[in-house]
Amino acid sequence: MSTAEKIRAAEAAARWRQRHPGAVVFTNGVFDLLHVGHVALLEAARAEGAALIVGVNSDASVRRLSKGSRGDRPVVPERERARLVAALEPVDCVVVFDEDSPLALIERLRPDVLVKGADYARDAIVGADEVEAWGGRVVRVPLVAGVSTTELLARLRGGAGGAGGAGGAAQ
Repeated sequence: MSTAEKIRAAEAAARWRQRHPGAVVFTNGVFDLLHVGHVALLEAARAEGAALIVGVNSDASVRRLSKGSRGDRPVVPERERARLVAALEPVDCVVVFDEDSPLALIERLRPDVLVKGADYARDAIVGADEVEAWGGRVVRVPLVAGVSTTELLARLRGGAGGAGGAGGAAQ
């Protein structure tokens, strides 16, 4: 299967999910500049079930959520971000969503496990109550220390030091 085939509209992803045996895991995010923290999150998420669906915020939702407070996010367009996430081995399905919150997508897909980074308090995880109400689990995954898109952008702009400078970000 090509990586492009892993990218599905919400309706197609819901049909795929219904046909998929085993526990289905869901996580979501912007995934603007893919880094090792993203990979670690996706690997940990996939380990929680038989398949992993990733919701990727659309360009418009990223702008509305102020990820681009300087007006420069997302850096990578949504279709490219979705394709990069789909290319990662732990990922089985990618859905780009335009809403500010993934709640409608979570309700449509009804995952068995909802995964977010440990930087989110349990009460701040969108969809946690719903997933637990239908018998699912919520898992918070530890972050990779010192790694984030914001920090990567700062290094690329020369705004923060770091071992290896911007060249170290490519690892």
